[in-house]
Formats: sequence, C-alpha cells, structure tokens
Amino acid sequence: MAEKQGREPECPVCWNPFNNTFHTPKVLDCCHSFCVECLAHLSLVAPARRRLLCPLCRQPTVLASGQPVTDLPTDTAVLTLLRLEPHHVILEGRQLCLKDEPKSRYFLRQPRAYTLELGPGPGSQTGPPQDVAPTTIPSPIPIPNHDSLRGCFRNPQFRIFAYLLAVLLSVTLLLIFSIFWTKQFFGGVG
Repeated sequence: MAEKQGREPECPVCWNPFNNTFHTPKVLDCCHSFCVECLAHLSLVAPARRRLLCPLCRQPTVLASGQPVTDLPTDTAVLTLLRLEPHHVILEGRQLCLKDEPKSRYFLRQPRAYTLELGPGPGSQTGPPQDVAPTTIPSPIPIPNHDSLRGCFRNPQFRIFAYLLAVLLSVTLLLIFSIFWTKQFFGGVG
C-alpha cells in the first residue's frame, strides 16, 4: 500500500504498520499488500483453503496445494521504504513462527524462535468476539529445539570456547589436586 502523508505504510485490514516480522507485507495476485498475520487469519477461515479473496477487491489468489500464505511474495518495496530486511515467517497449524538468527558471528548466541497464536480452532468461538487485547503484538516465546544444541556444537567459535573451558577446568583441577597431595606428603613427613 502506498505511504499516506508521511505515515508509515500499514496493513489496510488491521491498520498496523508493516514490519519484517508478523506484519510482513505480502502481495496477492491483484497487487494489494496485506500483513502476513491478516492473510494467515484469512486463510484459516476461508471456505476454500487454496483460494484467498482479496479483502479490498475480492479478486481470488490461488495457492498451490499445500502452499501456506507465508510463501506468497513479500512486498520488498515496502520493506525497502522502511529500511528493513525480510525475515522468513512460516505458518505451522494455527501459529505463525519466526526464527531470529543472530547477525554477529563474534557472539555465541543461540537463534531464538518467536510464535504468534492465531486463535482458537474453527467452531470453538461462540457469539461475537469480546473486547480483548489485540493479538497483533506478539510476546516473544523462545522454543527449545534439539537441533539448536547440535548446531551450537558445529559452530567453530563454540568449539574453541568449549576447548578453552575444558583446558582451564583441567588445569584448575590439576592445581587443586597437586596442592592437596603436597600438603599430605609434606604434612605427614614433619
């Protein structure tokens, strides 16, 4: 969507400003852009799972079999305007997931994953929605991952750190045992 009078570009459905996380602008076949969260909600309630109707012009966008809305093209013009790099957001069931990779190679930081729950399953809500806090501002929740530990051991900086820590621990233990042994040896002679 075009920038309006000095304001940041925003999703025309939820009116949240676009960003490079859960409000990443995605382009439909009609060239209208919406945030990935709104499109994910739309895809979960759409009667035809493979077909999204544009909320503005109602032109259908047909998704390939098994293709989630997160695979739609990103509106890179909007992200360039905002000076942001795109992140890869995926849709798993009723959750949007974002894996935050550390940019610096000098720090030993594990990647973090953030999720955004898209709400209850179909048919579980009765009546009109109550006044609740919006779910558009995700709270980052790290997801433990067994592959992250395996990936950590593959990191050369982590290996160097682990080896230095092992050497330091070994030298410390050797020093403690040598002091204890010399105290017993010399303490028993005198």
